Amino acid sequence: MTSQKKDRLFAAEEQAISDFDFGENTAAVFDDMLDRSIPQYWEQQRMIGELAREFAVPGSRIYDLGCSTGITLKTLDQTAAPGVELVGCDYSPAMLERARHNLAEQCLSGRLRLEYADLNEGVQVQDASVVVLNLTLQFVRPLNREALLRSIVEGLRPGGALILVEKVLGNDASLNRLWIKLYYDMKKRNGYSETEIAQKREALENVLIPYRLDENLKILSRAGLDNVDVFFKWYNFAGFLGTKKSSE
Repeated sequence: MTSQKKDRLFAAEEQAISDFDFGENTAAVFDDMLDRSIPQYWEQQRMIGELAREFAVPGSRIYDLGCSTGITLKTLDQTAAPGVELVGCDYSPAMLERARHNLAEQCLSGRLRLEYADLNEGVQVQDASVVVLNLTLQFVRPLNREALLRSIVEGLRPGGALILVEKVLGNDASLNRLWIKLYYDMKKRNGYSETEIAQKREALENVLIPYRLDENLKILSRAGLDNVDVFFKWYNFAGFLGTKKSSE
Protein backbone atom coordinates (compact mmCIF):
# COMPACT_ATOMS: atom_id res chain seq x y z
CA MET A 1 0.00 0.00 0.00
CA THR A 2 1.11 3.61 -0.48
CA SER A 3 2.01 5.60 2.63
CA GLN A 4 -1.11 6.99 4.21
CA LYS A 5 -1.39 10.77 4.06
CA LYS A 6 -3.42 12.54 6.73
CA ASP A 7 -6.80 13.95 5.72
CA ARG A 8 -6.68 17.74 6.00
CA LEU A 9 -8.92 18.54 3.01
CA PHE A 10 -11.34 20.69 5.02
CA ALA A 11 -8.98 22.08 7.67
CA ALA A 12 -8.70 25.62 6.21
CA GLU A 13 -11.76 27.85 6.49
CA GLU A 14 -13.12 28.58 3.02
CA GLN A 15 -15.41 31.33 1.80
CA ALA A 16 -17.33 28.90 -0.41
CA ILE A 17 -17.31 25.11 -0.20
CA SER A 18 -17.38 23.11 -3.43
CA ASP A 19 -19.22 19.82 -3.73
CA PHE A 20 -17.26 16.81 -2.51
CA ASP A 21 -15.44 14.95 -5.27
CA PHE A 22 -13.28 11.84 -5.64
CA GLY A 23 -10.41 13.43 -7.53
CA GLU A 24 -6.67 13.28 -6.87
CA ASN A 25 -6.71 15.39 -3.69
CA THR A 26 -9.32 13.12 -2.12
CA ALA A 27 -7.67 9.93 -3.38
CA ALA A 28 -4.37 10.95 -1.77
CA VAL A 29 -5.91 11.01 1.73
CA PHE A 30 -8.86 8.65 1.24
CA ASP A 31 -7.55 5.75 3.32
CA ASP A 32 -7.01 8.03 6.33
CA MET A 33 -10.44 9.59 5.74
CA LEU A 34 -12.09 6.18 5.89
CA ASP A 35 -10.09 5.14 8.94
CA ARG A 36 -11.10 8.25 10.93
CA SER A 37 -14.57 8.95 9.48
CA ILE A 38 -16.27 5.54 9.27
CA PRO A 39 -17.29 3.93 12.57
CA GLN A 40 -15.74 0.51 13.17
CA TYR A 41 -14.40 0.57 9.63
CA TRP A 42 -12.00 -2.33 10.06
CA GLU A 43 -14.63 -4.47 11.77
CA GLN A 44 -16.91 -3.75 8.80
CA GLN A 45 -14.09 -4.87 6.50
CA ARG A 46 -13.72 -8.10 8.46
CA MET A 47 -17.48 -8.71 8.24
CA ILE A 48 -17.60 -8.02 4.50
CA GLY A 49 -14.77 -10.49 3.94
CA GLU A 50 -16.37 -13.15 6.09
CA LEU A 51 -19.78 -12.75 4.42
CA ALA A 52 -18.24 -12.82 0.95
CA ARG A 53 -16.41 -16.03 1.81
CA GLU A 54 -19.72 -17.70 2.63
CA PHE A 55 -21.21 -16.96 -0.80
CA ALA A 56 -18.23 -16.84 -3.18
CA VAL A 57 -18.11 -19.76 -5.61
CA PRO A 58 -14.97 -20.82 -7.52
CA GLY A 59 -15.35 -19.96 -11.20
CA SER A 60 -17.54 -16.94 -10.42
CA ARG A 61 -16.78 -13.26 -9.88
CA ILE A 62 -16.90 -10.89 -6.91
CA TYR A 63 -17.57 -7.25 -7.81
CA ASP A 64 -16.61 -4.28 -5.65
CA LEU A 65 -18.57 -1.37 -7.11
CA GLY A 66 -17.04 1.94 -6.06
CA CYS A 67 -13.77 0.25 -5.15
CA SER A 68 -11.83 3.52 -4.52
CA THR A 69 -8.22 2.74 -3.47
CA GLY A 70 -8.81 -1.00 -3.17
CA ILE A 71 -9.08 -1.61 0.59
CA THR A 72 -12.19 -3.79 0.26
CA LEU A 73 -10.70 -5.61 -2.73
CA LYS A 74 -7.69 -6.47 -0.60
CA THR A 75 -10.04 -7.83 2.08
CA LEU A 76 -11.88 -9.89 -0.55
CA ASP A 77 -8.61 -11.18 -2.00
CA GLN A 78 -7.60 -12.43 1.44
CA THR A 79 -10.91 -14.15 2.18
CA ALA A 80 -12.32 -15.44 -1.13
CA ALA A 81 -11.36 -18.90 -2.29
CA PRO A 82 -8.91 -19.46 -5.16
CA GLY A 83 -10.62 -19.56 -8.51
CA VAL A 84 -12.78 -16.51 -7.81
CA GLU A 85 -12.12 -13.50 -10.04
CA LEU A 86 -12.26 -10.06 -8.39
CA VAL A 87 -13.58 -7.08 -10.36
CA GLY A 88 -13.22 -3.54 -9.03
CA CYS A 89 -15.14 -0.66 -10.60
CA ASP A 90 -14.87 3.07 -10.01
CA TYR A 91 -15.50 6.27 -11.96
CA SER A 92 -12.50 8.14 -10.51
CA PRO A 93 -9.28 7.68 -12.51
CA ALA A 94 -7.29 8.81 -9.46
CA MET A 95 -8.89 6.13 -7.26
CA LEU A 96 -8.40 3.43 -9.90
CA GLU A 97 -4.74 4.37 -10.27
CA ARG A 98 -4.19 3.99 -6.53
CA ALA A 99 -6.07 0.69 -6.47
CA ARG A 100 -3.92 -0.51 -9.38
CA HIS A 101 -0.77 0.41 -7.43
CA ASN A 102 -2.00 -1.05 -4.13
CA LEU A 103 -3.05 -4.34 -5.76
CA ALA A 104 -0.41 -4.67 -8.47
CA GLU A 105 0.35 -8.30 -7.61
CA GLN A 106 -3.32 -9.32 -7.84
CA CYS A 107 -3.70 -7.50 -11.18
CA LEU A 108 -0.62 -9.17 -12.65
CA SER A 109 -1.71 -12.63 -11.51
CA GLY A 110 -5.11 -12.29 -13.19
CA ARG A 111 -6.93 -12.56 -9.86
CA LEU A 112 -8.17 -8.94 -10.13
CA ARG A 113 -9.51 -6.75 -12.92
CA LEU A 114 -10.09 -3.01 -12.50
CA GLU A 115 -12.59 -1.16 -14.69
CA TYR A 116 -13.95 2.33 -15.14
CA ALA A 117 -17.69 2.54 -14.42
CA ASP A 118 -20.05 5.41 -13.64
CA LEU A 119 -22.79 3.73 -11.61
CA ASN A 120 -25.23 6.51 -12.49
CA GLU A 121 -25.07 5.21 -16.05
CA GLY A 122 -25.40 1.56 -15.00
CA VAL A 123 -22.90 -1.27 -14.79
CA GLN A 124 -22.64 -4.70 -16.37
CA VAL A 125 -22.37 -7.43 -13.75
CA GLN A 126 -21.87 -10.95 -15.08
CA ASP A 127 -21.64 -14.35 -13.40
CA ALA A 128 -21.26 -12.85 -9.92
CA SER A 129 -21.61 -14.80 -6.70
CA VAL A 130 -21.03 -11.65 -4.59
CA VAL A 131 -21.40 -7.92 -5.25
CA VAL A 132 -20.23 -5.34 -2.72
CA LEU A 133 -21.46 -1.73 -2.53
CA ASN A 134 -19.46 -0.36 0.38
CA LEU A 135 -20.50 3.27 1.06
CA THR A 136 -21.21 3.64 -2.66
CA LEU A 137 -24.95 3.56 -3.34
CA GLN A 138 -25.44 6.75 -1.26
CA PHE A 139 -23.48 8.65 -3.95
CA VAL A 140 -25.65 7.36 -6.80
CA ARG A 141 -28.49 9.71 -7.70
CA PRO A 142 -31.72 8.42 -6.10
CA LEU A 143 -33.49 8.22 -9.47
CA ASN A 144 -30.85 5.76 -10.68
CA ARG A 145 -30.53 3.53 -7.62
CA GLU A 146 -33.28 1.00 -8.22
CA ALA A 147 -32.30 0.44 -11.85
CA LEU A 148 -28.69 -0.07 -10.76
CA LEU A 149 -29.69 -2.59 -8.10
CA ARG A 150 -31.91 -4.48 -10.55
CA SER A 151 -29.04 -4.80 -13.01
CA ILE A 152 -26.79 -6.07 -10.21
CA VAL A 153 -29.32 -8.69 -9.15
CA GLU A 154 -29.72 -9.80 -12.78
CA GLY A 155 -25.97 -10.40 -12.90
CA LEU A 156 -25.92 -12.39 -9.67
CA ARG A 157 -25.88 -16.16 -9.81
CA PRO A 158 -28.77 -17.92 -8.07
CA GLY A 159 -27.81 -18.11 -4.40
CA GLY A 160 -25.51 -15.10 -4.77
CA ALA A 161 -25.33 -12.18 -2.36
CA LEU A 162 -25.30 -8.39 -2.39
CA ILE A 163 -23.46 -6.71 0.49
CA LEU A 164 -24.43 -3.07 0.99
CA VAL A 165 -23.01 -0.63 3.57
CA GLU A 166 -24.58 2.83 3.78
CA LYS A 167 -24.94 5.94 5.87
CA VAL A 168 -28.61 5.95 6.91
CA LEU A 169 -31.21 8.34 8.26
CA GLY A 170 -33.12 7.65 11.45
CA ASN A 171 -36.90 7.18 11.20
CA ASP A 172 -37.44 9.67 14.03
CA ALA A 173 -36.15 13.24 13.53
CA SER A 174 -35.00 13.73 17.13
CA LEU A 175 -33.16 10.41 17.21
CA ASN A 176 -31.65 11.14 13.82
CA ARG A 177 -30.18 14.35 15.23
CA LEU A 178 -28.79 12.33 18.15
CA TRP A 179 -27.15 9.77 15.83
CA ILE A 180 -25.54 12.59 13.85
CA LYS A 181 -24.30 14.30 17.03
CA LEU A 182 -22.74 11.07 18.28
CA TYR A 183 -21.19 10.48 14.87
CA TYR A 184 -19.59 13.92 14.93
CA ASP A 185 -18.38 13.22 18.48
CA MET A 186 -16.61 10.15 17.08
CA LYS A 187 -14.97 12.27 14.36
CA LYS A 188 -13.76 14.73 17.00
CA ARG A 189 -12.25 11.85 18.99
CA ASN A 190 -10.41 10.89 15.81
CA GLY A 191 -8.84 14.32 15.45
CA TYR A 192 -11.23 16.26 13.20
CA SER A 193 -11.93 19.87 14.14
CA GLU A 194 -15.33 21.60 14.21
CA THR A 195 -14.30 23.44 11.03
CA GLU A 196 -13.41 20.23 9.21
CA ILE A 197 -16.65 18.54 10.24
CA ALA A 198 -18.83 21.51 9.26
CA GLN A 199 -17.13 22.11 5.91
CA LYS A 200 -17.17 18.46 4.90
CA ARG A 201 -20.86 18.27 5.84
CA GLU A 202 -21.52 21.22 3.52
CA ALA A 203 -19.46 19.68 0.72
CA LEU A 204 -21.40 16.41 0.96
CA GLU A 205 -24.85 17.98 1.25
CA ASN A 206 -25.78 17.65 -2.44
CA VAL A 207 -23.60 14.63 -3.16
CA LEU A 208 -24.28 12.04 -0.46
CA ILE A 209 -28.04 11.43 -0.16
CA PRO A 210 -28.84 8.77 2.44
CA TYR A 211 -32.05 6.75 2.79
CA ARG A 212 -33.71 5.56 5.96
CA LEU A 213 -32.89 2.01 7.02
CA ASP A 214 -36.37 0.78 6.06
CA GLU A 215 -36.11 2.49 2.66
CA ASN A 216 -32.90 0.59 1.94
CA LEU A 217 -34.55 -2.70 2.91
CA LYS A 218 -37.48 -1.99 0.60
CA ILE A 219 -35.41 -0.97 -2.42
CA LEU A 220 -33.26 -4.09 -2.07
CA SER A 221 -36.36 -6.28 -1.99
CA ARG A 222 -37.91 -4.47 -4.97
CA ALA A 223 -34.70 -5.04 -6.92
CA GLY A 224 -35.31 -8.78 -6.76
CA LEU A 225 -33.43 -10.01 -3.69
CA ASP A 226 -35.38 -12.69 -1.82
CA ASN A 227 -33.88 -12.42 1.66
CA VAL A 228 -32.66 -9.08 3.04
CA ASP A 229 -31.39 -8.41 6.55
CA VAL A 230 -29.20 -6.00 8.54
CA PHE A 231 -25.80 -7.38 9.55
CA PHE A 232 -24.34 -4.18 11.03
CA LYS A 233 -25.75 -1.06 12.69
CA TRP A 234 -23.93 1.82 14.37
CA TYR A 235 -26.08 4.92 14.93
CA ASN A 236 -26.39 6.35 11.40
CA PHE A 237 -24.48 3.60 9.55
CA ALA A 238 -25.83 0.21 8.51
CA GLY A 239 -24.79 -2.91 6.62
CA PHE A 240 -27.31 -4.96 4.63
CA LEU A 241 -27.10 -8.46 3.19
CA GLY A 242 -29.46 -9.57 0.43
CA THR A 243 -29.47 -12.95 -1.30
CA LYS A 244 -30.86 -14.10 -4.63
CA LYS A 245 -33.10 -17.16 -4.64
CA SER A 246 -31.29 -20.38 -5.50
CA SER A 247 -32.33 -22.37 -8.54
CA GLU A 248 -35.00 -24.97 -7.94
